[in-house]
Amino acid sequence: MKTVWIGMMGAGNVGQGVWALLESTRAEILHRHSLDIRVKKILVRDASKKREKDIPPDLLTQNADEILKDKDISLVVECMGGEQPATTLMVRALESGKIVVTANKMAVALNWHLLDAAARRGNAGLHFEASVCGAIPIIRTLNDSLQVNRIDLVMGIVNGTTNYILSKMSDEMRPFDEVLLEAQALGLAEPDPASDVEGFDAAYKLSVLASLAFHARIPYKHIFREGISRVQVTDIAAGKDLGYRLKLLAVGKRQGNTMDARVHPAFVPEKHPLASVQGAYNAVFLHGDACGDMMLYGRGAGATPTAGAILSDVIYALKHHEPLYPSFQNTAELHADLSVTDNWQCGYYIRFSAANRPGVLGHIATKLGEHGVSISTLFQRKAESEHGVPIIVITHKANEKDVHAAISAVDTNIAQVESSIRVEGI
Repeated sequence: MKTVWIGMMGAGNVGQGVWALLESTRAEILHRHSLDIRVKKILVRDASKKREKDIPPDLLTQNADEILKDKDISLVVECMGGEQPATTLMVRALESGKIVVTANKMAVALNWHLLDAAARRGNAGLHFEASVCGAIPIIRTLNDSLQVNRIDLVMGIVNGTTNYILSKMSDEMRPFDEVLLEAQALGLAEPDPASDVEGFDAAYKLSVLASLAFHARIPYKHIFREGISRVQVTDIAAGKDLGYRLKLLAVGKRQGNTMDARVHPAFVPEKHPLASVQGAYNAVFLHGDACGDMMLYGRGAGATPTAGAILSDVIYALKHHEPLYPSFQNTAELHADLSVTDNWQCGYYIRFSAANRPGVLGHIATKLGEHGVSISTLFQRKAESEHGVPIIVITHKANEKDVHAAISAVDTNIAQVESSIRVEGI
């Protein structure tokens, strides 16, 4: 039996979840792994604050040095969230030789170069399974199980809040604002929902996922981001009628040394595995040269699922003595032989409001064809008002620049674009 003292930083929902899960599983961990894991100190902003879990007061401290300078503490679990002060504290812990386990996708995505350098200086391991998709073991799958694969696609539903909202909008045909208020009332969305609904949270996670999948750092600043706040029920309904489901996708694609990474709403065919992911669940779909297509699915958020992923990392780190350093072709920045393209290829759903007169469909088809965009489906819906006839076009896979150019070329006196949404998984 080996007794290990750990320190924790943060006692919010996730931090309390880690402490409670460790307490309830200590005997099982001891039996299965011969590890007696003990929490020595927990860093908090306010030690006098009342907490849901009954954490002994003598474990709480407001002084980070009680953890960072304690030689008995060999591992630090960071549950604070946010970029700072979490990044600075993790750097200090790593430099002092302490293993760091974190669920902080923002810190990992924005400051990987700082954390990696500190880990190498301190010869300490940095583990971040819980930073992406909660209970889904996607990080270790990429690092360990798929390490001989060349991954050319990673595509996932990595934010439970937005998937809940889009699922409700689709199932009940309710508008975005109404479903968002419900999600906030249920605690599934923050009072300020921008990080979720505008795609920031998903972009942090995609930076981590794509970097590991492609063995090259994909900086957060290079990720295109579009949220779901402008999604209309009209388009969700039209997509369903044509056999598609709308999701907020985090997508990374690689061709040779050229990569692209984006977060955006997209239709996926209902036969695609991601189409069936409902509610607050997450899933990541991958394609590799050896493994082919595969998908991991599960709970992507919540105190207990995240705590489970954190403790899994803690046990893994304590049982594997060699520090874990993902090997990338680059560090903080891209270079000449490793580029991010700005010419995305996918299908497109386009909804026009058109004049009810002959020649409209021909005009739209001609303008798309002139720009090399091929039509897969063209569908005229029943007019919903006297202002125009809804025409739905779904294209085959095309260059995004060409689609935008074709849309711009359509005569607005004949047809106006009401919405355009990407189509992935085709």
